[in-house]
Amino acid sequence: MSEGVRTQPATAPVGGDAGTSDLPTLASERIWGFWSFTSVNIGLAIATWAFLSGGTLAVFVGAETAIAASVIGNLIGVVLVSLTTCIPSAKYGLEQYTALRSVFGGNGSRALVLVLFPLAAAGWNAILAIMFGRAIVNVSNSAFGTDFGPEGGMVIAAALFAILISWLLLVKGPVSIEWINKFVAPALVVVIVVMLVALLTEHSWADLLAAEPLAPFGDPGLDWMIALELSLGVGFSWWTIMGNLARLTTTQRAAFWPNLLGLFLASVVAGVVGSFAALVLGDSDPTVWMVPLGGAVLGVIALVFVGFANVTSMVGQTYSGSLAIRRAGGAATRGLPWPVLAGLLFAPAAAVVFWPGAIYDNYFKFLAWVSLVLAPLCAVYFVDFFLLRKRTLHVRGLYEPDGISRYSFWRGFNPFAFLAVAAGAVTYYVLLDPITFESAALFRYTTATLPAFLVTGVVHYVLTRLVVAPSGKGGYDHRAR
Repeated sequence: MSEGVRTQPATAPVGGDAGTSDLPTLASERIWGFWSFTSVNIGLAIATWAFLSGGTLAVFVGAETAIAASVIGNLIGVVLVSLTTCIPSAKYGLEQYTALRSVFGGNGSRALVLVLFPLAAAGWNAILAIMFGRAIVNVSNSAFGTDFGPEGGMVIAAALFAILISWLLLVKGPVSIEWINKFVAPALVVVIVVMLVALLTEHSWADLLAAEPLAPFGDPGLDWMIALELSLGVGFSWWTIMGNLARLTTTQRAAFWPNLLGLFLASVVAGVVGSFAALVLGDSDPTVWMVPLGGAVLGVIALVFVGFANVTSMVGQTYSGSLAIRRAGGAATRGLPWPVLAGLLFAPAAAVVFWPGAIYDNYFKFLAWVSLVLAPLCAVYFVDFFLLRKRTLHVRGLYEPDGISRYSFWRGFNPFAFLAVAAGAVTYYVLLDPITFESAALFRYTTATLPAFLVTGVVHYVLTRLVVAPSGKGGYDHRAR
């Protein structure tokens, strides 16, 4: 790390200023080792969205294909995201979007954050909050005989309550994420095991394999590729938050490997359980089939645990977004108290949950949009850090003002990085329309995400070598100190 970047004493309180600051974390401020970060990962991974993702695969494919698609897609996405975001953030203690100044420039990174995070927060937090709301409604319907609908006022009220709880926890900083996951993560592992046992007890393995997908396109090759594409979307969806969590890990290894146990393995296991349940019960919504699967008592307990697990995911991703917004917004956001800033980032989701069916019932389309945006962003960061900069960053330059920083590019903006991202997004759209899900013939053999990643990486590498570096922009001819 460059000298002179931090002036905070080495004895700074862990999880306080260090956890909510955009300055690099010191070694004494790192709070998560291997197992602590694994617990955080598991809590994030097996929220209800894992069950919903698995149930969504069951719409298109059967059990065996769902397992294969989930394993392959999640593994590729999680590995690429973990390398791209966790390694640089853990190595230097950097807030992820501060590090992205090295790719897009200061103004470019700021524009990216101010557009990306409100949209991401509105989408993911709304989905999680609505699932929480539906879980609570189903608990009420099963335990007390009420008849609340899946899109009624009670779902909206419970979703808003979930957002309020998440905000209260986030106010306490990243320590709250670790604390609640010490309880939630083990409980959810038990829930998954109980659900799997219930499935295999009531339905033979042959029955699971014979179960037909819920609403496939009817072309086995296309349905398989759609399932793989959606699983890639789940894997790449972690790109927005993992760097800002990994900056609090003690080593680069502790930042990388827990992702394979949590974001990959735990997510896949939960997703497979979701696929099995959706196939045999005929509904992709996990809040609908938990009670029929586990019975009144176990089903209600599972719904409660899974519902509150969504809160841990909302806290984790909004913590990351709050750090990014604080850095990007400059003086306007730096002056805001942490509770106010966090509350502002929850606000978009609080608005979206008033239309619970609009996003929840179109989850598979949401995953396609996630891949269209995040796969190119992951690719441009990956190529820049690993291939162009050889895993070295000049930390002081990331905090220097535009015009002085080596990462100033053209007035704080690197148009060629954005051009590469646009090329990848267009590639995705040509192969798979995320609105209509109409696909090109090539999609059946390549997916849309992987070509988008490859095109972005190649374009960024070529443009940087041919235009940006020869122009003396971006500090590509300098070694980090």
